Amino acid sequence: MRGVAPEPLKDHFVVINRRRYPPKQVIEALTGLDRAEFTTHDARRIVTGLGFAAGRRSSATGQGGRKRGDGGQPSGRADRSRQRSRGVITTVRPSAADLEPFVGEWVATRGSEVLVAALDPRAVVGWLAEHGMQADSMFRVASAPLQAGGAAPS
Repeated sequence: MRGVAPEPLKDHFVVINRRRYPPKQVIEALTGLDRAEFTTHDARRIVTGLGFAAGRRSSATGQGGRKRGDGGQPSGRADRSRQRSRGVITTVRPSAADLEPFVGEWVATRGSEVLVAALDPRAVVGWLAEHGMQADSMFRVASAPLQAGGAAPS
């Protein structure tokens, strides 16, 4: 799956090289089978049988119980990246641990979720346009602490 950008997640995902992919995308890419020939559960069972981790996300919580975005599914809410806590609105962003697999890459995020990552920012914008998605932010994940602070060249 190296060099293959993950498609938007719906409910189930498998983790390959620390990135989450829809199970059907993985089986289609590896076998060439049409996605209509197997179910998501079949694909997930095959990939986990090979030793890869899998999970299921929902609109309320994601891995580790943290609040997550909706994965690009339309809703009536204007901004899912903000939460109220004791009357104060806070912006939810990916943690450093969530961004660690993408060091040196450009990422588009929505709430605490990384939607897509690529070495070229045009590839990120192209992926968002292709999938009809919008991100809360887009930035390059720094590969050194000085880059993160803006004190070193990228």
